[in-house]
Amino acid sequence: AGMFTRRILVVGTGPEAASVWDSVSTSASATHTIVGFVSVGADTSVDVPSAMVMPEGSCVMQLARDHRANEIVVAVRERRGGVLPLRELLDCKLAGVTVNDLSSFFERMRGQVRLDSLRASWLIYGDGFRQGIGRTVVKRLFDVLAASVLLVVTAPVMLLAAIAIALESGFPVIYRQERVGQGGRTFKVLKFRSMRLDAEADGKPRWASNSDDRVTRVGHFIRKTRIDELPQIFNVLHGDMSFVGPRPERPFFVDQLTDQIPFYAARHSVKPGITGWAQVRYAYGASVDDAVQKLQYDLYYVKNHTLFLDVLVLLQTVRVVLTGDGAR
Repeated sequence: AGMFTRRILVVGTGPEAASVWDSVSTSASATHTIVGFVSVGADTSVDVPSAMVMPEGSCVMQLARDHRANEIVVAVRERRGGVLPLRELLDCKLAGVTVNDLSSFFERMRGQVRLDSLRASWLIYGDGFRQGIGRTVVKRLFDVLAASVLLVVTAPVMLLAAIAIALESGFPVIYRQERVGQGGRTFKVLKFRSMRLDAEADGKPRWASNSDDRVTRVGHFIRKTRIDELPQIFNVLHGDMSFVGPRPERPFFVDQLTDQIPFYAARHSVKPGITGWAQVRYAYGASVDDAVQKLQYDLYYVKNHTLFLDVLVLLQTVRVVLTGDGAR
């Protein structure tokens, strides 16, 4: 193990501890290694390799020293009733060992805020989720400048796309659709039309899919290359959207997902984006399960968004467009 390897001691042996084990053991990176698991309180189930579980009653501080652990992850669902060795954990922290809960571990490891380990108190008291005026002004200036440059650069591409759509399936070439934006307010998102004119003739909203038979031939090309999203530059200039943020959903699906997924509305605390952290981290998907996965990345973005993260997402989006991977 190298000098920068995180040697992790996990407090807990149940399903939460198993999720930490799975995350580390399946990671392509070799920067994390688990040195052992500590059984605490009522956490009697053993869902982790039994050979790595420390003897009952072991002192956490002593274990951390013996195994040269530089990080402790508390992976216990039920913390009430004095089950956690808080004094020992504090001693470890004072000795320079990083002590993290499950949410913080997954945030760093996977770039997502895991819903199954999320508590409302963590959202309220934790770092991040700040929407200060300075950050808002900087982001808006960046959006206007980038949108103006991109509009000039992509104008010929947009003209050719409009002509191709009109020749194949007629007018209109621009598709306006109601989406939910910041603060839950609705706006009309602009896209080049990639589906047949009668795509939703029955008036019922449907999840789009990767192999949607409603998509035209030109539509397939402009979707794959993301050219269909270019008219949203005007949404950015108008102030309804940002370049980077959670993708805006339709009101019908937002109502559905808000009922089914905890904290879903938190993604509306920032402007929606043409691209986002979820789009460069998660493959294409259009179902409730996919929405849960994407929300975990969206919450990470809402919590940690900075101009640096925006630039990182834009650079990764260029890679996604050039390789044809990723999501929409």
